[in-house]
Amino acid sequence: MKAGILTRRPAGMSAFIIVWLGQIVSVLASSMSHFGLTIWMYQRTESATAMGLMQVAFIVPFLALSPIAGVMVDRHNRKLMMMVSDLTAIVATAGVFILLAIGRLEFWHLYIAAALNGIGNTFQWPAYSAAISTMVPKEQYGRANGLMSLIEAGPGVLAPLLAGALLPLIGLTGILTIDVLTFLFAIAALVIVYVPQPARTAKGEQGRGSVWHEAAYGFRYIFARPSLLGLQMVFFFGNLFAGIAYTVQSPMILARTASDSVIFGMVQSAGAIGGVAGGIIMSAWGGFRRRVYGVLLGWALSSAAMAFIGIGRGLSLWLPAVFLTSLFSPLINTSNQAIWQAKVAPDVQGRVFSARRLIAWFTNPISPIIAGTVADFVLEPAMRGESRLAALFGGLVGVGPGAGMGLLMVCCGALGVLVPVVAGFIPAIRDAETRLPDHDQAPASKR
Repeated sequence: MKAGILTRRPAGMSAFIIVWLGQIVSVLASSMSHFGLTIWMYQRTESATAMGLMQVAFIVPFLALSPIAGVMVDRHNRKLMMMVSDLTAIVATAGVFILLAIGRLEFWHLYIAAALNGIGNTFQWPAYSAAISTMVPKEQYGRANGLMSLIEAGPGVLAPLLAGALLPLIGLTGILTIDVLTFLFAIAALVIVYVPQPARTAKGEQGRGSVWHEAAYGFRYIFARPSLLGLQMVFFFGNLFAGIAYTVQSPMILARTASDSVIFGMVQSAGAIGGVAGGIIMSAWGGFRRRVYGVLLGWALSSAAMAFIGIGRGLSLWLPAVFLTSLFSPLINTSNQAIWQAKVAPDVQGRVFSARRLIAWFTNPISPIIAGTVADFVLEPAMRGESRLAALFGGLVGVGPGAGMGLLMVCCGALGVLVPVVAGFIPAIRDAETRLPDHDQAPASKR
């Protein structure tokens, strides 16, 4: 009887598509809410610092709770863990909606909402990543992850347009209402599908213990495998240089265009369109047969395009360079994700993937500090005067406002290209897929 019930529920790739549809609709509505709340907050504070603290409020609980979230994902029902993010977001969004509706919303309330969303997202990524491993065959990992990348990029194109059109008609309360309803739609999509629980493995049993023991297991797992650690170092250094470049990209464009919002918006849209195009390509193609080629080649091409953003002084170079930088991101992320999903046993993926993301995202609070310090106190002043630096690189990036930040982007792009080139000469990284057995091929007694 129980087996019969399970077989009537959508399973496999069809179940994944249902869940994916629920998520992309929900994320689109959440992006619309973020757009509207950003305008609301700026109108009341006119402070970039106050708005920047929103990201801090989101990322701090995310980083702090990631190892614990991984343990919960592995210990408990995957479907339930996938719902936690949506349920937490409903609480945050409904709270903002109620306070706005009764006229009591203050800007600091949004920090609390951001922190709640950070907590929910801590569970979302490892839960969904691990669930893919059990829902779809490994031959479809590339396509499934390509579709997941569209959830990140797609709303960036449509959300500002839809929110801008709807705000005058239904107001911010109306957009928040849509957001709450789409969260319920995403949860309903999860309820009707079958999400298999992973089979127990020897590695999973070895990692069992207290919460803290299991939280540390993800890090021990990665550090015990040079190939996985090497791949993670590619992302650590790649994210570091990309993060520095992205920090100065917006102010560089604004400085070079005298704060032209139209040009700035066109550049932002080009990046979002590039991400969507890359996601569509990966969804149809699935990536290279050797996934590591996608990781290394993607990083090299994306970083090279990033350098051209710094060289550019107008839309003729900015638009294609930004588009290409984003176009290759799905190739990098889906290829890497497919490697980890194939090599790491599903019953420990929650812990391992949480540790993996924590290592990669450790650069997030570091990159803006490096970028701001180097740009404001070193390169920008030097590239505005008759310094030796301006004489050497003025022909490449020009001189004047924004030139120093452009030079920083060029340097980060060059270093970003160097990372995968060096990694390609390291056998543990280059041959990661042959050195590590797939989790469904290695005998449990030898794992």
